[in-house]
Amino acid sequence: MDFSSFLTSLGTSFLIFVVLMLLFAWLSSKPGNSVIYYPNRILKGLDQHEGGPRTRNPFAWIHEAMSSTEQDVISASGYDTAVYFVYLSTVLGILVLSGLVLLPVLLPVAATDDGVKTASTTSNGTFSDLDKLSMGNVKVKSSRLWAFMLATYWVSFVTYFLLWKAYKHVSGLRADALMSPEVRAEQFAILVRDIPPVPEGQTRKEQVDSYFKRIYPESFYRSMVVTDNKVVNKLWEDLQGYKKKLARAEAVYALSKKTGKPEGARPTNKIGFLGLIGKKVDSIEYYNEKINEVTPKLESEQKDTLREKQLDAALVFFSSRVAAASAAQSLHAQMRQVRQYVIYVVVALTILFFMIPIGFISALTTLQNLKKYLPFLKPIVDLDALKSVLEAYLPQLALIIFLALLPKLLHSLSKAEGIPSESHVVRAASGKYFYFIVLNVFIGLTVGGTLFSTFKSIQNKPDSLPDLLAAGLPLNATFFLTFVALRFFVGYGLELSRLVPLIIFHLKKKYLCKTEAEVKEAWFPGDLKYGTRFPGDMLIVTIVLCYSVIAPIIIPFGVVYFGLGWLILRNQALKVYVPAYESYGRMWPHMHTRILAALILYQITIKKFYRFFRDTALEVACRDLKENPNMEQVFRSYIPPSLSTDKIDDDQFEDALSQVSRSTSFV
Repeated sequence: MDFSSFLTSLGTSFLIFVVLMLLFAWLSSKPGNSVIYYPNRILKGLDQHEGGPRTRNPFAWIHEAMSSTEQDVISASGYDTAVYFVYLSTVLGILVLSGLVLLPVLLPVAATDDGVKTASTTSNGTFSDLDKLSMGNVKVKSSRLWAFMLATYWVSFVTYFLLWKAYKHVSGLRADALMSPEVRAEQFAILVRDIPPVPEGQTRKEQVDSYFKRIYPESFYRSMVVTDNKVVNKLWEDLQGYKKKLARAEAVYALSKKTGKPEGARPTNKIGFLGLIGKKVDSIEYYNEKINEVTPKLESEQKDTLREKQLDAALVFFSSRVAAASAAQSLHAQMRQVRQYVIYVVVALTILFFMIPIGFISALTTLQNLKKYLPFLKPIVDLDALKSVLEAYLPQLALIIFLALLPKLLHSLSKAEGIPSESHVVRAASGKYFYFIVLNVFIGLTVGGTLFSTFKSIQNKPDSLPDLLAAGLPLNATFFLTFVALRFFVGYGLELSRLVPLIIFHLKKKYLCKTEAEVKEAWFPGDLKYGTRFPGDMLIVTIVLCYSVIAPIIIPFGVVYFGLGWLILRNQALKVYVPAYESYGRMWPHMHTRILAALILYQITIKKFYRFFRDTALEVACRDLKENPNMEQVFRSYIPPSLSTDKIDDDQFEDALSQVSRSTSFV
């Protein structure tokens, strides 16, 4: 990529961002789009605009986001989102403080040397004008390299200091949340796993109850044995699906009475594959029959599940937060290591084999190689109007699209480990995704690109590999400059404008949605998706930190990425996204650790801080509540929807839980 291509990439990205921001200002003012741009506030029954009517300044959202407090974020999206903004602010502070020293010191030191020859080619993915601002322009064994070494210590010091301050702040946030007088069900329950085999003459529930009654005679409330719900979940999902289809068919029938004949036209559907083949039936009658057929099966399976499919795990409920916190910290439940090891092997193999296609992407998605391996594209690639744009965007777009295929796989693998909670699954998947993108994208593209571009030299002189890599690594910073720019301009432009969700919603509303429930399902935004958002941010952190000394010009790009991200996501957190769970900041130790991992020095400080986020401190749990907890409500909040039914009274449910397990226990 030459300098003109770089400017084309940067300018085009900025232009796209401006267009998307203007589209947001226009589209968000339309009444029919409110559910896309203000769903969080709508669900809370709040006014869509804090500042008044729709005729206000279209850019008032910027002031609203910047003036919002941490408590505003907590009220709108919870503590997890507030902690995420602590992460963004911390990284932004690290980059700003690092840049205040590195940019005025290292840029002149590098620019006044002449290590880069003016005749350097552009086939290695660099451009000579910006190479002069990097460490690659400093001669070998030059005394100027001392400045780059000392800069490394400055970046590390700034990172440690700001992470320490952030940890204290997040610790306080978590303590405030857990000391809240509000009654939260999760503070009165613990999960125990790997329960020993049931003694003869005793039920699983009796075993658990007797154990905890003996230790906590005054605060133990009751227990709920965990069951294998695969079959009952399937029946419950089928039943809910038939109910939705019935409601849709009835809505279609009612609409036909208004638009056609007074008696209306009863909807029909085919009962074969995907509704495309098979016998045609009356939809309302058919779905009523299916509901009547599945309901007794579900009720029977509920009872069988509670009696026959108990696992060696249980939820234990306490009437005191202190007792629950004490029990959670006193019992050390050993996880099934075999299952974890299998998943780790699968993830390791995934990382290993994804390096191969990503390495090829880094080499193939250059114009020279495209013309070589796909000669039929040469007439298109050689067009002057397209050449600069393709050269500027092609490798980055190919990489972004390639990475979009991975998150669901890693989420499924984390569930397969046997992790019990959704927040923990997200944290585990996030960790896998982080290591994947750092190893494959950062290391794979950097080293892979260098290896491909210098393969002939290595063939001729194999012992030159270390020297070639050392010389080539600084030159790859230019690829990441455009990658980061594409992420913050185009990525955050699409995030703010929400064009994709807007288009999908209106298409679904016009052609698919027939009931209010279907309309709400079409516009419901979901949460911030930390499992993929945070690893993506950490890739940028890793890139910017690791290249901050090699090529300090990348620091402003990182500052814009996290500054723009803070502003836009602040708006989205206040008005758009709805949290799916609340873990009170338990993601922070993982954020903290991975920032340190980007510096390859995280082991020094992580040991001191982790346990506070793993366990609830007793001094936090002992704070008074504003009301006595309704323990029956706490207990029933843990009953899976598929096992909850109005036809099973409490005594029957208790009897079902008390049966002796006759199945093999596993987690």
